[in-house]
Amino acid sequence: MASSAAAPAPSGIKGAKRYAETPLRSEEESRGSYKFKNKRMRKGHGDSSQILKTNGSNEEILLEDVTALLKSTNLGREGNREPEPLPERLAEIEVTIHQISSTGDGLGLQNDSNSDQVYVIPFSAPGDVVTAKIFKHFREEKYSMADIVKIHTPSPHRDDSLVNCQYFASCSGCQFQMLPYDYQLAHKKSIVEKAYKNFANLPPELIPAIGDTIGSPLQYGYRTKLTPHFDGPPDARRSDGRNGIIRKFEELPPIGFMKKGTRTTIDIEDCPIGTEAVRKGNKRERKRVADELDKYHKGATLLLRETTERIPKSEYEVSKEEGADGDVVVEEKGDYVYKKTCITNPNAKTTEYIDDFKFVNPAGAFFQNNNSILPVFTQYIREHILPSSPSPSDPKITHLIDAYSGSGLFTITLSSLFTTSLGIDISASSITSATTNASINSVPSSTAKFIAADAAALFASIETPAAETVVMIDPPRKGCDESFLKQLVGYGPARVVYVSCNVHTQARDIGVLVGGMKGVDGGLGEGAGCYEIESLCGFDFFPQTGHVEGVAVLRRKGARGEENGDAGKVEAKVESNGSA
Repeated sequence: MASSAAAPAPSGIKGAKRYAETPLRSEEESRGSYKFKNKRMRKGHGDSSQILKTNGSNEEILLEDVTALLKSTNLGREGNREPEPLPERLAEIEVTIHQISSTGDGLGLQNDSNSDQVYVIPFSAPGDVVTAKIFKHFREEKYSMADIVKIHTPSPHRDDSLVNCQYFASCSGCQFQMLPYDYQLAHKKSIVEKAYKNFANLPPELIPAIGDTIGSPLQYGYRTKLTPHFDGPPDARRSDGRNGIIRKFEELPPIGFMKKGTRTTIDIEDCPIGTEAVRKGNKRERKRVADELDKYHKGATLLLRETTERIPKSEYEVSKEEGADGDVVVEEKGDYVYKKTCITNPNAKTTEYIDDFKFVNPAGAFFQNNNSILPVFTQYIREHILPSSPSPSDPKITHLIDAYSGSGLFTITLSSLFTTSLGIDISASSITSATTNASINSVPSSTAKFIAADAAALFASIETPAAETVVMIDPPRKGCDESFLKQLVGYGPARVVYVSCNVHTQARDIGVLVGGMKGVDGGLGEGAGCYEIESLCGFDFFPQTGHVEGVAVLRRKGARGEENGDAGKVEAKVESNGSA
């Protein structure tokens, strides 16, 4: 087993359990370019688009916050003075934290200094006065990466008694365990506000007040999926396979998640944000890997996914559970007993319930993994997807198009509101799951259909009248591409509901729908914006972390005119170098 010898945590921070295999940062070599890197975002839609001007990357988000902090302190306006020399790498300085960035880290300035360098310090809170050790300067960007060595004066918002994990302040998974939950929600509201201020490219009057972030019923024990991993043997090389070399583990490697700011895996015996069934599964899988270590010759990722069996209380026999698998978690809700276990085979099927809706998916497939918030979330969408007070002169909205539909979460939970619902996804396996889930939930094929198609070309086959249709969008983190947005504007549905796990790319995309797209005529004139924002708010799918899910509701401006009101193919007018 991995050693559990732990070095002392930085003064003032509860948690931060470190293992002997994981060197302290003071013992590490230079971490090189320590910018926030996200492979999925490195080549976003903004790289190839003349309309989408950002990828919503962590680097862009952080730089906006750094610039705003310097302006607010006037340090960003003193460009004529001689810059102060920056401290050496590994130097320790005293820093006061001024705010938390939208990336989840504290932003601070050096005490007793006129330097305009901002220090980015994980696990800190506004008002903390800390000794920080510096690891990397980004001189042109005006920020440096650093770690807390000691907390001299704790923030009035900090409450370390709230920390519920021995690995907090070391593991990269959570950032906010030391902050009260209402403070976390307020911060996440500010993330949405700044996303639309910095990335929507819209005048303030076109952006409504952001609603309060809607919290998760569970702040711990909510994640129905975790994927801990371990690295290959220390002497393993990429060339081993083609050279016929088989490496072996001499001892059990750390099994867990990345150490904050590094590529080093730290051993995580237990993760308290996982559900009880997932935590039991983690314990079981760790033992299995230890018992079968000789079968592994390289690193691996473990899948831990909760599945649920729902049994009417009238049919449940407690006696049958006596002596049963100790990994079973039994919960009572209303008229049912829920038996929960952990699936580790990605090809096995898992079952989840959202109110009375049942969803069956491959364990390795994508599905929202905070089940506790999904009833609140889907109810919010149901209440906002149709106009609250429609005009008598407006056509009644009776059709739903669910782009990026996955296994049918929105198509199925919203289907009762519409005469027809169409779910579209690029993944054929997702469409198979969605079709099965519709049948399980007794949604007839005449009401809800699913087709496999690239979202960038889906509107070519849409025949429902745009004035009677709402489009639901839930894209990946990189948001929608230019082609999809051009088609959407050309089609011109009466309403659009945009759900996103990256509010920055969401703000970018909403900006072009509201502000207009060069060369595109959606019926209100070339380049004119065709939508206005009805409401914006965040949902906290991941308490204790810096992530927030955004929900934007748009309504179409004015009337399209008779020539565009008929059902049919999309005929958006675009520039010669565009595509519809």
